[in-house]
Amino acid sequence: MKKKKLLKRLIILLIAIYFIFTLINQQKTLNQYSRNSEELNTKIAEAEEEKEELTNQKDNVDSLEFIEQTARDMLDMYYPNERVYINQGM
Repeated sequence: MKKKKLLKRLIILLIAIYFIFTLINQQKTLNQYSRNSEELNTKIAEAEEEKEELTNQKDNVDSLEFIEQTARDMLDMYYPNERVYINQGM
């Protein structure tokens, strides 16, 4: 009789330990998923900002101001009779 009670208590204790162990592991997994989700949301926000900047740049590519600025910056082109001053102190 005592052996049966002891066996029942041991089985219940083992089940409780298994339940607690499983619960802790699941919580760790959920925490990891939460961190991954936050990182991915941050990356998505950064990608959306970059997409918006590129869209704005694409819209401005055909504008006269963009063409003029690109010619000045990348090709060192200037209007005729335009004086360009270069600051040697930089």
